[in-house]
Amino acid sequence: MDIYVLLFKMSIVLAVGFIGALLARKFKLPNVSGYLVLGLILGPSMGLIFKGYEGFITIGENESLSFISEIALAFIAFSIGSEFAIKTIKKMGKEVMILTTFEVIGAVLIVFLAMLFLPKPDSIMTGYNPFANPNIAFGLILASMSAATAPAATIMVIRQYRAYGPVTKTILPITALDDIYGIITFGFFISIAQILVPQGADQPVWLMFSKPFIEVFGSIILGGIIGYSLSKLANKYDKTRDDMQVLALIAVFFAIGLTSIMNHYLHEYGIAFSQLLMNIMIGSMIANMAKTPNKTFTAINDFSTPFYIMFFTLAGASLDLHILKADTLVLWMSLVYILARGSGKILGIVTGSYVAKSSMTIRKYLGIALLPQGGVSIGLLVIVSAQMKGFYPVISTIIMLSILVYETFGPLFAKYAISKAGEINGLDRLEELSGIEGLDTQGGH
Repeated sequence: MDIYVLLFKMSIVLAVGFIGALLARKFKLPNVSGYLVLGLILGPSMGLIFKGYEGFITIGENESLSFISEIALAFIAFSIGSEFAIKTIKKMGKEVMILTTFEVIGAVLIVFLAMLFLPKPDSIMTGYNPFANPNIAFGLILASMSAATAPAATIMVIRQYRAYGPVTKTILPITALDDIYGIITFGFFISIAQILVPQGADQPVWLMFSKPFIEVFGSIILGGIIGYSLSKLANKYDKTRDDMQVLALIAVFFAIGLTSIMNHYLHEYGIAFSQLLMNIMIGSMIANMAKTPNKTFTAINDFSTPFYIMFFTLAGASLDLHILKADTLVLWMSLVYILARGSGKILGIVTGSYVAKSSMTIRKYLGIALLPQGGVSIGLLVIVSAQMKGFYPVISTIIMLSILVYETFGPLFAKYAISKAGEINGLDRLEELSGIEGLDTQGGH
C-alpha cells in the first residue's frame, strides 16, 4: 500500500472510531463498542448490503495495517504489567488468587467442553492429515481466549454510581490477574494446538513437547531482561516526562521487533515467542524496580490512545459477517461460546468463593460483573491469524460477536451486580462514616 494512501486510510479509521465513541457515549456504552460497531462499516461486512463491496479497508489492507494492532497490543500488555508490583500482589491476598484461579478454570473448562462436542464447519475439520485433531485444537484455542476480562465497562459503572464494597473492591485485582492467567494459558494452548494440527514440517518429539515451555518462559525471560534494562535507565533519566516516554517506547518497540525477527528465523521449528508476555514482563519489571513507575506508565498511556482507537476500529473492519450468512453453524457456535463463557466465569467464582470462604455477596454477584470481554481477546486474535490461519475466520467471528454482546450488555450486568450487592453510592456512605469518625475523634466522644 502506498504510504500516502496508508496515511489517508489511517485518518479515516481514526475519524470513524472517534465518531463511534461519541455515539457509544450517547447510549451510555463503552467506547470500544462504538469502535467495533462503526468499524464494521469500513470492512467487507457491508457487502451484505451493497453487493460486491469489499470495504473501504479490504482484507489485504487490514493485513498491511496489522502493525497498528501489534503496537496497540504491546501497549495493552505493558499496562497489564503495571498491576504486578509485588506490593499490589501482596494486597490482593489469598482470596483474590483463589477466586481468579477458579474463575479462569471455570471459563476455560466449560468453553472447551462446549466446543469439543459442538459440530464444526467443514472449513475447520477438513484438509488435515488423518493424525491431526482439529476438533480438540479448535476447542483449546477458543477456551484459552475466554479467560480474559475487559474491566473498562465495569469500572465505568463503578465510577458512575460511586460504588464501594466487597464486590467492587475485588473486581479490579481479579481483572488484572485473569488477563495474565489467560495470556499464559493461551500461550500453552496454542502451542499444543499446533502440535495437534501441524502447520509445517514434522518436528522432533522432544521439540513438540518442550515448545510450549520454550515459548512461554522464553518470552517471560526476554521480557524480564528488557524490563530490567529499561528500569535502570528510567531511574537514571526520570527527571523529564519526554525522556521517560522515549525510553518506554524504545523498550516496547524493541520487544515487538525482536519477537518478529526471532519468530521469522524460528518459524521452521514452529516456535513463536509472545510479545504479549514479553511486554507484560517489561511492565512488571518497571512496576517493581523503577523509582517512579507511574511516570513511565503515564508517558505510554498519553501516547497510546490513537493506537487503541485504530486497533479496535480495524478489529471491527476485519470482521466479515458473510460467514454467518454462508454458514449459520458459526452463529450457533458464537451463541454457545457466549453462554459457555459467562456460565464458566460465574460457576468458577461460586466454586472459588466456597474454597476461599468468601462472603455470600461475592458468591452471588461477583461473577456477573466479570463478563465483559475486550482488548486482550482481540489481541490474541492477531496471534491466531499468524499461527493458525485455518481457524482464524471462524474464531475471529465468534470472538468479535462475543465482544459486541459482552461490551454492550456488560455495563448492565455490572450495574445489576453492584446494585444487588448493595454497593451503589457506597463511596458516599464511606465518606460520611469517615466524617463522623473524624468528628468523634475531635470531640473526644
